Amino acid sequence: MRVLAAMSGGVDSSVAVALLLEQGHDVAGATMKLWRGAAVEVGCCSEAEIDDARRVATRLGVDHHVFTFTDDFDRHVVDPYVAGHAAGRTPNPCIACNDRIKFDRFLQRSQQLGFDAVATGHHARVERAGGRVRLLRGVDGAKDQSYVLHGLPAATLARCVFPVGHLTKADVRSRAAELDLPVATKPDSQDACFVLTEGGRRAFLGERIPLRPGRLLDSRTGADAGTVAALELVTVGQRRGMGGAGQRRYALAVDVAAGTVTVGPREATMVDAAAVPRMRWVHDAVGPDDVVLAQCSAHGDPVPARYVDGVVRFGAPRPRVAPGQSVVLYDGDEVLGGGEAA
Repeated sequence: MRVLAAMSGGVDSSVAVALLLEQGHDVAGATMKLWRGAAVEVGCCSEAEIDDARRVATRLGVDHHVFTFTDDFDRHVVDPYVAGHAAGRTPNPCIACNDRIKFDRFLQRSQQLGFDAVATGHHARVERAGGRVRLLRGVDGAKDQSYVLHGLPAATLARCVFPVGHLTKADVRSRAAELDLPVATKPDSQDACFVLTEGGRRAFLGERIPLRPGRLLDSRTGADAGTVAALELVTVGQRRGMGGAGQRRYALAVDVAAGTVTVGPREATMVDAAAVPRMRWVHDAVGPDDVVLAQCSAHGDPVPARYVDGVVRFGAPRPRVAPGQSVVLYDGDEVLGGGEAA
């Protein structure tokens, strides 16, 4: 099988290429150049990552290409990220990047070049049996990335290979060392690579949208409870900067139009449901009586739940999900679908 491997310059994608070669596949590597702004020193958008990917490709004896998808990245990842914060939401750019770049634009390019499948270093598994393809958690629970891949439909998954999904991270590093790969001891990359520019998230967003101060409102009394420097940087569930004079308070809701953040005690963050009106399914939708597992962050603990009329109903109260974050439903280790909390 001809496989185009997305090489980020990290140890996971590097070992993925090596495993594909061991399995006898015809492999080429490609690194995506996504970020057009100021150079970052670390992360998947840096020039150093491209250089590392090229060095690994040379070591393994495969062709290496660089695909420039900066326009697509701006349109489908950066712009929605900025717009989400401007609206008081907390978007997950890594999910958008997987949906629209790595497994859309990159997959399209691979097909144009005559490849049968694409491969990445994600810690997840694709199983094929009886004409059905399933997306499963990676074997290493601490590194599992199935949550950020939940938006991939079955037709896309059928053209994907995740070679390291059955390995632990320790196994991956051990294989890299055995192969004498130059990235064997390289640290893991961080999320939201384009926010790693100088000044971080505040500077990044501040250059693109006005960051406006707002008022804190007590959820119990409606009284003023202080101020916040930038409404657009507040995430539902956040504790830092929410005042309280010794009493812990948490952000419960962000209303950019009104210029307010509603705050309250820990117990006020607990809810028994989350509205997820636009769920995307790998295969078929679950029924209202089906008990599934709901996971509300990349490495959060899954909890029993049901999905009924656009609402995920949890089996027990849990901290509310920030609007823009994803709720992903599982059947054991299998991803069923997911969507953004409203």
